[in-house]
Amino acid sequence: MYPLRRNRRLRQNQAIRSLVRETIISPNDFLVPLFIVEGTGIKEEIASMPNYYRYSLDLLKAEVKELWSLGLKSVLLFVKVPDNLKDNNGTEALNKDGLMQRAIKTVKDTCPEMLVMTDVAMDPYSNYGHDGIVSNGSIVNDDTNAILAEMSLSHANAGADFVAPSDMMDGRIFEIRSLLEDEGFHDTGIMSYSAKYASAFYGPFRDALDSAPVAKQNVPKDKQTYQMDPANREEAIKETLMDVEEGADIVMVKPGLCYLDIVRDIREAVHVPVAVYQVSGEYAMLKAAAEKGWLDHDAVMMEQITAIKRAGATIIASYFAKDVVKLIS
Repeated sequence: MYPLRRNRRLRQNQAIRSLVRETIISPNDFLVPLFIVEGTGIKEEIASMPNYYRYSLDLLKAEVKELWSLGLKSVLLFVKVPDNLKDNNGTEALNKDGLMQRAIKTVKDTCPEMLVMTDVAMDPYSNYGHDGIVSNGSIVNDDTNAILAEMSLSHANAGADFVAPSDMMDGRIFEIRSLLEDEGFHDTGIMSYSAKYASAFYGPFRDALDSAPVAKQNVPKDKQTYQMDPANREEAIKETLMDVEEGADIVMVKPGLCYLDIVRDIREAVHVPVAVYQVSGEYAMLKAAAEKGWLDHDAVMMEQITAIKRAGATIIASYFAKDVVKLIS
């Protein structure tokens, strides 16, 4: 009791604060999203994501080497697919010589020890910008799952360590796991976007990949029929437990900061690693506020990352990964 217990004794200087700190950030916490495009010599900044870039395969090599030198050992690959290769069935996603498959091989050839995770979803390949087949004004679930499983198999064949289905179709983890097992890919992991919300924070990401839903007659204008309602909490736990039962090795909550209560709930409900995706809108907001001089960029960035890990994240997928690691080193 006061004055015998003075809590400020443990806050007096940097040395004691560091010694008793409960949440420690390190390069091992991060999964680095990378955007890939066709072509050569391309490193183009994403307008709505300052200081973040799309890379052609030749320049991807240098980026991967830099990440590894910083102690960042895991990447999550996304591809920007040319419009002429998009259709309603994600045909290009199964091309063994497609951009994703070549990107996987490029990373592995450049840095064999780098952990490669891959986005498994139809929206970059869809002429409608949806995560599934569109039929009669609806997103078809089971036929989409069959394509997602084949896509996962294609990524595994190319050398991916983990596939990361981000679509939110019911039962897709079981379909993916079953096919991978049948084809002998027993060690290929699945990181499931288990609690992915129909969030307004995804705008810059869709700019990066040109994957926003297309406004066409008889096509859903948004993803609310398959991504989760931001108002729901218990549903996130149910979705995640089902994914674990179906074979997910890692589960994910997306977005990050507005959903830290969900992160904590899921951390307490499962016994597998929990990933959190700090999404493009979260990144863009801080960049814009810092550019205006309204926020201290590095201080807020570190506070956000710390909050995500403190909530229970095992893995943080973040566009700030390089900035954070450079700062803490």
